[in-house]
Amino acid sequence: MVEDILCSARALQLVFLDEANKRMLMEEPIAREIEEMMRNPHFWNELEAINSLVKLVKAMAQEIGMEKPRVGQCLPLWEELRVKVKDWCSKFHIVEGPVEKVINRRFEKNYHPAWAAAFILDPLYLIRDSSRKYLPPFKFLTSEQEKDVDKLITRLVSREEAHIALMELMKWRTEGLDPVYAQAVQLKHRDPSTGKMKLANPQSSRLVWETYLTEFKLLGKVAVRLIFLHATSCGFKCNWSLLRWARSHSHSRLGMDRVQKLIFIAAHSKIERRDFSNDEDKDAELFDLDNGEDNVLNEVFVDTSSASV
Repeated sequence: MVEDILCSARALQLVFLDEANKRMLMEEPIAREIEEMMRNPHFWNELEAINSLVKLVKAMAQEIGMEKPRVGQCLPLWEELRVKVKDWCSKFHIVEGPVEKVINRRFEKNYHPAWAAAFILDPLYLIRDSSRKYLPPFKFLTSEQEKDVDKLITRLVSREEAHIALMELMKWRTEGLDPVYAQAVQLKHRDPSTGKMKLANPQSSRLVWETYLTEFKLLGKVAVRLIFLHATSCGFKCNWSLLRWARSHSHSRLGMDRVQKLIFIAAHSKIERRDFSNDEDKDAELFDLDNGEDNVLNEVFVDTSSASV
């Protein structure tokens, strides 16, 4: 709609010169208010600003949907959005404060500690310091996000191993990665089909942790688990048949937690295979049985006495 108005700007201005329109303006107060508003250059500047912002956000959302970023990319993506919006504010003379508050609210609503942990553990985001070491980008985290990294890592190992994992994290923070390996992980080449820079070997982060950084036994396991999690399920259709069936049969929060884990695992598996086909109809037939034959499924998925996923 905004773009349509902008495209019709010249035609709308000509309407105000029409004699019939001038007579209407004399009779209709609302029409006069609209004319005054549309003759004001500030109105068109704000309209252009809105249109530009919508295009900016849509372009980023489309790119995210196509690229299927991993969780470690979430913080850099939000920072990219902040930079672009700041440039937008400067271009259209918009006060930055209120816009920053909106972005921060949206960030806080969506933020997950795994974003910070994966960002720190992925060699892709290591930064070369003055001593030419490639170190984790802790300086880009807030103090709360640093605490999130510690908490998440200790949650992903046993209680007895938590202190060892934190010691390994401290070593990772101070020593980082050998420059040769870091540069190999971060090596990019231009994609001939899109013209954009792409990683030469997307699996190199995993290979480094599994083959070179073997001294970080606990941290390495956590890193491999985290850095290859997908940040978005764009293109994956939620299996509502399974979810409706589970809700109708589950009598406990634990049962629902198990089903949600299964849905997450299935979604992640489909994204890994880049399989975005829709099995909804097949699942609907399976989970909509009315003759009691689904009792076995009920026992497997939501029986609280069974082993957890």
